[in-house]
Amino acid sequence: MEVAVIGASMTKFGQRDAWIRELLSQAGEECLTDAGVTPDDVEHLYVSNMASGEFEGQTGIMNLLAHDLGVLPAYSERVDQTSSSGGAGIYEAWQSVASGASDMTLLVGGEKMTHKTTGQATDIIASITHPDEYKHGVTLPSFAGMTARHYLERFDAPRESLARVAVKNHKNGVDNPKAQFQKEITMEKALESPIIADPLRLYDFCPITDGSAALMFTTEERAKEITDEYALVSGIGGATDTHVVHERDDPTIMGGVVESSKQAYEMAGLGPDDLDVAELHDMFTILEFLQLEGIGVADQGTAWELAMDGATAKDGDLPINTSGGLKSKGHPLGASGVAQGVEIYEQLVGGAGPRQVEADTALACNVGGFGNCVITTIMEAAE
Repeated sequence: MEVAVIGASMTKFGQRDAWIRELLSQAGEECLTDAGVTPDDVEHLYVSNMASGEFEGQTGIMNLLAHDLGVLPAYSERVDQTSSSGGAGIYEAWQSVASGASDMTLLVGGEKMTHKTTGQATDIIASITHPDEYKHGVTLPSFAGMTARHYLERFDAPRESLARVAVKNHKNGVDNPKAQFQKEITMEKALESPIIADPLRLYDFCPITDGSAALMFTTEERAKEITDEYALVSGIGGATDTHVVHERDDPTIMGGVVESSKQAYEMAGLGPDDLDVAELHDMFTILEFLQLEGIGVADQGTAWELAMDGATAKDGDLPINTSGGLKSKGHPLGASGVAQGVEIYEQLVGGAGPRQVEADTALACNVGGFGNCVITTIMEAAE
């Protein structure tokens, strides 16, 4: 069954006074309005969230949201796939409609993080890593630093190429009123910021963020009855790579990205050359390169050239992270993958405002951990 997206919403990302319950409710209510449907229409409700218990001591958030939105007696479920929880929620929501189990499925993703100290938040996020790595103090930033060093040296890539990713995504974020950071940065500022995990510096990392986002899924038949502006989920794939990062044959190849994008392309009957815009999981700038190569847009070891040539800029051959990406928009763990879906949906229906590019086909890649689990989604504009 063809699955359509008919509505989307996203709260302001950043440091919010609201708690997870309020953030989820705001996105959910706005999505219902945007889709033009009532709470009674919703048959399935999925909530993408990684760690509401650890961050806020609040569990059962899917039950709370079902109550707050008035969608009872809809089936509700919390989806946790670490930092790819949002993408996993898209997969679950697509599956619920494609299978015929639901005619109207609401997905809401969110996370409340900023009330914790940086050390506390980092420790919660570090629990994603394998216990054998975690006990030795290995964190996601350290994986990123080691991988970036290896990539730069192996492929003779200049350090400036990573800074260009940060500069590009901050520039895109200026045009996103919901982004956490709406300010441009210079190459000099990016290259001279404090070192976090050599060779990566402060502006190579995304921030700690509060926020939520939502998408409404239905059948294409139902979508046509409701609106003329919708997008189709034409391809989707999910894959899991080794939990222990050093067990991978090549640390510069994200196997989960390769496999999940392959599945999505095959389902959609498309390939990398068909993409008009993409949202990639730039938790660290080096991940933009690894994902560009994983989804087949660039050969291994060459994605940095796209950054240097401006090919991934908003006015380039393939705009990447028009939303500002995790780097500028922010990274509220459970919301990030949903927000990626919101951005490509808005690009396809012409609702991206000053960020708008010409797009009929779009891709979103949401990564859990350091490539431990990945969901790739392809959407196409309705004909």
